[in-house]
Amino acid sequence: MHIPSLKEVVSAEEWQLRCDLAACYRLAALYGWSDLVFTHISAKLPEEVAGPGAHHFLINPYGLMFDEITASSLVKVDGQCNKLIDSPFPVNPAGFVIHSAVHDARPDAGCVLHTHTRAGVAVSAQKCGVLPISQQSTFVLASLAYHDYEGVAFRGEERPRLQADLGSANFLMLRNHGLLVVGKTIADAFLNMYIFENTCRIQLDAQAGGELILVNPQIIQGVSEALRVQTGGMGGAFAWPSLIRKLERLDSSYRT
Repeated sequence: MHIPSLKEVVSAEEWQLRCDLAACYRLAALYGWSDLVFTHISAKLPEEVAGPGAHHFLINPYGLMFDEITASSLVKVDGQCNKLIDSPFPVNPAGFVIHSAVHDARPDAGCVLHTHTRAGVAVSAQKCGVLPISQQSTFVLASLAYHDYEGVAFRGEERPRLQADLGSANFLMLRNHGLLVVGKTIADAFLNMYIFENTCRIQLDAQAGGELILVNPQIIQGVSEALRVQTGGMGGAFAWPSLIRKLERLDSSYRT
């Protein structure tokens, strides 16, 4: 595919956000989180880029695999998923229902990442939900919410219930559906999903063995400080540069 570059069309700030979001899509594919052309990762443009009071978002061109997405192919839309820059690619308004609901309810949501991974869907179907059985699970349980399945999420009337269930949590388990994370930045959202996905994989592996040992609930209460210390107070930004270096070694076309 020939995709004209937008590097000279958009601001430097928007271009960097596009590069980071395209990298996030490529990394999601690399780590096995994609579901063919389905699911989405959305990023909100800050007001200093979009304009005062403006709510503009970047989202994937519908129909492209995650490992095909580039900075220039990402589509800029408003809160109703209307294109703001002409693009030859379609967007999926139904797929943006969940994302727009989260962005509307959470002004701090710079990025929303949603997956349908095998492990994530499997744990979402378990009545117990996430169990406190691993270090990874403690980070999730410190900020976890659940939303019951209401069918394929394309109906607007589900939005207020999803928003109420999410509240201030950064991890949302969509029952019988998959995983969703909120991050202040793309790097934060990626790290959150990495932890959430591994929590689910570890749980399924552990359940295949013997009796489980549960983590003391008091440990979970102090886990936010533990994560801050572990990342030097940088959150996802601590790991993001190494992930970008990894992508650069494999394929730098994400930033075209």
